[in-house]
Amino acid sequence: MKTAFTVRDARPGDAEPIYRLVRELADYEKLTHLCTGNAEQLHEHLWGARPYIEALVAEVERAGQPYAVGFAIYFHNYSSFVAKPGLYLEDLFVLPEYRRNGIGEAMFREVAARAVARGCGRFEWAVLDWNAPALNFYRKLGATVMPDWRICRATGDTLRAMAGQR
Repeated sequence: MKTAFTVRDARPGDAEPIYRLVRELADYEKLTHLCTGNAEQLHEHLWGARPYIEALVAEVERAGQPYAVGFAIYFHNYSSFVAKPGLYLEDLFVLPEYRRNGIGEAMFREVAARAVARGCGRFEWAVLDWNAPALNFYRKLGATVMPDWRICRATGDTLRAMAGQR
């Protein structure tokens, strides 16, 4: 039997449950050593003076109360090739025990619908090459896994050096 759930826009007060799920995602991906943020930073980036991200929260009823079991964080980027904004899905995660209920697909489709409604030329995201369930999920929804592209990243001291700062 499928678990009933709702998907809604994140609102102030959701930073703690979303960050709890971010930590769960980091654990699932075996990347907890890279998870150095906190709920306060997440709150600031969602609802502060200059919001950088948007989020969806998936909830189920647990002990008579709504309980966050999934989230999607996304933000705008830009494609100079198509001269249009895009939407980038940074994270999509559902607790393992709530998977196969349509929660991830509902959140994914909602972000895709927002990309269409906003006139975006692209909807993009990254997936770890070992994450076969996620790769299969995205392919099932019609996504193209881009074989020729690699994500490049700079953080910390490397980023500061690139910026000419020491």
